[in-house]
Amino acid sequence: MTKAAHIVDLHPRDGAASLAGLLKASGDELRLQILRVMVQDSYAVSELCDIFSLRQSALSHHLKVLISAGLLSRKKEGTTTFYRRALPQGELSALHREILLHVDEAPLPKGLQAGVIRVQRQRECNSLAFFKGNLARFRQQQELIAPWQDYSEATLQLLDRGRSGPLRSAIEIGVGEGWLLPALRERASTVLALDLSEAMLAHARDFAGHVPGIEFIEGSTSALMDAGHRADVVIANMVLHHTPDPRQILCEAAELLETNGRLIVSELCAHDQAWAREHCGDLWLGFAPEQLQGWAEEAGLRLSANVFLAQRNGFQIQIQQFEKAVTPL
Repeated sequence: MTKAAHIVDLHPRDGAASLAGLLKASGDELRLQILRVMVQDSYAVSELCDIFSLRQSALSHHLKVLISAGLLSRKKEGTTTFYRRALPQGELSALHREILLHVDEAPLPKGLQAGVIRVQRQRECNSLAFFKGNLARFRQQQELIAPWQDYSEATLQLLDRGRSGPLRSAIEIGVGEGWLLPALRERASTVLALDLSEAMLAHARDFAGHVPGIEFIEGSTSALMDAGHRADVVIANMVLHHTPDPRQILCEAAELLETNGRLIVSELCAHDQAWAREHCGDLWLGFAPEQLQGWAEEAGLRLSANVFLAQRNGFQIQIQQFEKAVTPL
């Protein structure tokens, strides 16, 4: 079976690359490493300089070559330009795709792995700092983008449609202020409320701490895995676009599921309203449904239902339900 390359690009490039340009761009080891680093994320120039320990003047030349060859695309979001892989298209799409397949087969050098982790941690720290200092404003802005009631009702409808009786356990990742927790506790014997933000978890505890059977945990999904937790259902409402590595969150959520367990994800569809980065602490401007589905399939999950909600402010919400496959996909 042919191995599939991880290609992420929500904004296709303009124009077509020449054969000479494509071969020139792929004939340099550093440029291949840049493509390898971008296997599942987009990066600003400053972040790439950190990862590769290069001055911006040196790195910018290689980025320009890759863009000219059609291997990268760029998009300005606010005051920052982000670079990401471009989708293969045009007469050279087969060669483009083959280059990425071979790029992805090679392991990322340890130094670059450390750089990627460093950038992800910095993004996480920036996000936590935002929530800590802008909690009240965040609530107001988030409600403007995606009213909680809209996607929570759809989440519970999907949850009820697929259950024949009470659940043994449920996990909510990124509980925020805990508004969904009482409804989850009505449907599950135990509920784990997880959040990285101490401030958010305190609000959730104030709201739902009086309900028996809810345990509040500060930390990440990996901490739950290390503690041996498992659940019949995992809920992640409006969480992934705040996280440095949403693909990893989906993988870890799949690990937390019991056999035949379900993961329900509410998320923004891909959009271009960059103000959400500053005002809501968003790291991603939504996701294409196919992007989430691809990551879920890699984690051994299969799509079983989805709902799309259009918002009057121009955003669109996707609620996708995935089931843990009994056998590998």
